[in-house]
Amino acid sequence: MARRRGMMSDAFKVELAKELGFYDTVAQEGWGGIRARDAGNMVKRAIEIAEQAMAERTQGQ
Repeated sequence: MARRRGMMSDAFKVELAKELGFYDTVAQEGWGGIRARDAGNMVKRAIEIAEQAMAERTQGQ
């Protein structure tokens, strides 16, 4: 089964990792070194940001 290319840019992932406090692990070990919980929290935060952006766009119309 082929892996899907990620939807998040590397810059956005780095920003989230810094915000959530595990960027040091990413810098030392790469993305494969983070815990599943950290990856889940990163996805959860990305969804929250996307939902906020969508809400702001709909309110502005």
